[in-house]
Amino acid sequence: MRILNLPSFDVQIRENKGKKQIFDVIRKKYVALTPEEWVRQHFINYMVNLGYPASLMAIERMVIVNGLKQRADIVLYNRKGEPALIVECKAPEVTINNGTLAQAARYNIPLNVDYLVVTNGLTHYCIRLDKAGLNHEVLRQLPDFDIINAQE
Repeated sequence: MRILNLPSFDVQIRENKGKKQIFDVIRKKYVALTPEEWVRQHFINYMVNLGYPASLMAIERMVIVNGLKQRADIVLYNRKGEPALIVECKAPEVTINNGTLAQAARYNIPLNVDYLVVTNGLTHYCIRLDKAGLNHEVLRQLPDFDIINAQE
């Protein structure tokens, strides 16, 4: 797998029936090792190292958008149990553009979070949204969990 623009960590990979799998620390099981999963596991590790509680993360959280079932890659909840941040992960060869941002924004329709993150493991964007949906701000880094948790 490709080296990413994220901190390395002790990755647990195994082969099962000729296919590689990576251990997901949130779901506590091995999952298929795809380029997108490689990015997701690195980003989860990055978030945990920044102080984001693993216990408040959901992986592949189902959301219903316009009657269609879709899955948000990572949803971080605040301590009240409310969705606070969505992370959309793409494979490293996928360019981050308005389309990938729009995908994360669609997931936000039912979740109504304050922060959207889009990453391909090489390039990362974090966007702070206002509740009215009129303005947004591209941040230089992920906010501290205490800031996310304090948002109303």
